[in-house]
Amino acid sequence: MCGRARCTLRADDIPRACHRTGGPVRSVNMDRYRPSYNVAPGANLSVVRRDDGSGGDGVVLHCMKWGLVPSFTKKTEKPDFFKMFNARSESISEKASFRRLLPKNRCLVAVEGFYEWKKDGSKKQPFYIHFKDGKALLFAALYDCWENAEGEKLYTFTILTTSSSSTLQWLHDRMPVILGDKGSMDTWLNGSSSSEFNTLLKPYEGPDLVWYPVTPAIGKLSFDGPECIKEIKIQTEEKNTISKFFSTKGVKKEEDAITEEKSLFHKSVNTNLPNVKEEPKTEDNEGSPSSAEKKDNDSKSSVSLLTHEVSRKPALLKVLKEEPKAEDEKFSSPTEKKDNNSKSDVPILIAEAPVKCQSKRDYVNFLADEKPAKDGIATGKSPAKKKGNLKGNDDKQPTLFSYFGKR
Repeated sequence: MCGRARCTLRADDIPRACHRTGGPVRSVNMDRYRPSYNVAPGANLSVVRRDDGSGGDGVVLHCMKWGLVPSFTKKTEKPDFFKMFNARSESISEKASFRRLLPKNRCLVAVEGFYEWKKDGSKKQPFYIHFKDGKALLFAALYDCWENAEGEKLYTFTILTTSSSSTLQWLHDRMPVILGDKGSMDTWLNGSSSSEFNTLLKPYEGPDLVWYPVTPAIGKLSFDGPECIKEIKIQTEEKNTISKFFSTKGVKKEEDAITEEKSLFHKSVNTNLPNVKEEPKTEDNEGSPSSAEKKDNDSKSSVSLLTHEVSRKPALLKVLKEEPKAEDEKFSSPTEKKDNNSKSDVPILIAEAPVKCQSKRDYVNFLADEKPAKDGIATGKSPAKKKGNLKGNDDKQPTLFSYFGKR
C-alpha cells in the first residue's frame, strides 16, 4: 500500500524522469502543483499521460487529485479521495471502477520516495523507501474524470499496488507497482494488450531500493519539510512480556514475605522477652519474689506453693493469736518494721490461695479468722516478738519460709 509520498521535483523534471523527452509535452493545470515532502490523498500531484491528440508521440503533464473519483459518481455527492487512492493490480480487470480505465486511461506518477508504516503492537513506525542513487520512482496508475453539479471537471488518479517484494515483506504485505526502466514505461503508456500489462504489474526486486526509519510525526498532514525524510535511530526497548511481569511480581512477593517474616520474628522476640528491671535491693524486698519471677512461674507451681501455705494456716493463726500486742510503744524499731512487712505478706499470699484453689468456703472462713490480724496491721499496732525467733543461722533476712521452718 502507498498512502504517503515525497514529491519535491520541479515541473520540468517530471517528464524527464519518465523518459518523455523525444516528443511534445503539454501541461494541464500545472499551476496547482505544489512540491511537498508529505503528499497525502486529496493533494494535487503531477502525472504523465498519453496525449491522444498529438498523434501518439506526445504526452501531457497533468496535475490531478490523488484519490480516484469514478466518473459515474453522483454529481451531488462529495468526493472521497481516501476511498480509492490505491487499486489492487490483481483485480483491475474485474472491478468496474478500474476495468473501463485500463484501455486508455493509464498514466505514470513520479515521486522521489514513499512512506510505509511498520506495525508493532499498538505502535507504528514509519519508514522512508527510495532509490539509493536518489532518482525518481515511477508508479503505474489509472486516472478518471468526474463532473460535479456545477459542471466543473475534476481529474483524479489511483496508484496500482501489488504484493510486496522479498526484501520488503517484513515491512508490509503490499507495495506500489514500480516501473524501473524506459521499456516498462513505454509499455504502460502506449501498450494495448492486457497480457503486456500483466508482465509489468509485479513486485520490484531491484537491490537499489533502500529504506530507513523516519519520525512518526510524518503521520500528521500538516507536518512538512526536510525533517520528514531525516533518518532517526529507533530505541530498542525490552518488551514487558507476561512471563517477565509475573517473574518480577514473584520476586517482589518473595522479598515482601521475607521482610514480613523478619518483622514478625523481631516482634515476637520483643514480646516474649520479660521486662525485667533491676530494683534496688532493700531489706524489705529481698525475701519476697519479684514480679518477673511471678510471671515465669506456671500455674502448677503457683497452686502447689499456695496450697502448701494454706496447709500451714492453723499454725500461723495460732502464732498470731498467742503473741502479745505492745500497745504502749508509740514508735517501733526498724527491726520490728521488717517483721511487720513480713507478716503483712502473710494474708496477701494466703488470700490468693483460695482463688487459685477454687475453694470459696475456705476463703470465707480464712478472711473471718484473719480480720483481727489485718486490723492490727492497719492501725499500726505491731505485736512484740523476739527477733531471734525470726532469723535463722543461714538467713540474711527474716522471710515467711524461714519463719515457718523454725516453727
